[in-house]
Amino acid sequence: MIKKLAGLIAIAAIVVACTTNAITGRSQFKLLPESQLQQMAVGEYQSFLSSNKVIPATSSNRDAEMVSRVGQRIVNAVTTFFKQNNMAQELEGYQWEIKLVQSNEANAWCMPGGKIVVYTGLLPITQNEAALANVMGHEVSHALFGHTNERMSQAIAAQYGGSILDAFMANKSSAAMRNIFGSAVGMSSQLGILAFGRKQELEADRYGMIWAAMAGYNPEEAIGLWERMQAYAGGGGTPEFLSTHPGPERRIEQLRKYLPEAMKYYRPVSK
Repeated sequence: MIKKLAGLIAIAAIVVACTTNAITGRSQFKLLPESQLQQMAVGEYQSFLSSNKVIPATSSNRDAEMVSRVGQRIVNAVTTFFKQNNMAQELEGYQWEIKLVQSNEANAWCMPGGKIVVYTGLLPITQNEAALANVMGHEVSHALFGHTNERMSQAIAAQYGGSILDAFMANKSSAAMRNIFGSAVGMSSQLGILAFGRKQELEADRYGMIWAAMAGYNPEEAIGLWERMQAYAGGGGTPEFLSTHPGPERRIEQLRKYLPEAMKYYRPVSK
């Protein structure tokens, strides 16, 4: 009887946790309150920054200044889009921060609540501001659309079963839970079962192009970026982005399909 009750509780939790994203229209499995993930992100972000070399955004550090400038334009574009679509409340709790960190990895990520990091190892692949804007728009989309929540929910449900939320609340500061969070954000290069799914990646690609276009950057640069990513991977590199689905060829094909929509938002601006 107890086992049956636990099973019913687990099923009920799953049903309640299925929500429809207001922008993408996709049904999502999200067990966790976004506010809790945002609180967790604050501590994890500071912990990451304290253990890595942050490059200050000053006039003497052109790369860091560029990352800060591009990131702020993406943030402004996102804020404008949500306001125009009467969804400003969806950004409640967001306190945006943008940092460039010294690392040979070709990676970038955005935590729930808007904590953004770009690794220096990504810049030789992006090569220009527009490509960087598409990357940052992509990563911001993962946070905005609750993809981190989805990935963590899947992992926690598999690990804890019927005691899902209680387990998270009791263990959110544990090493295991912090590892799940880090992998779900994309901080780890070994994501395993937590790799972003095809639908999540394509959502991030599509809207990343839109944010970039609204920020004044040519969304077509996303195509060249992925061609360079593919070449980098072929040369033995392992950029974080290529550990996920879909594959580079499929991704480039989809980007070309998304381009006409993104171009409707494109208004070039001077640097």
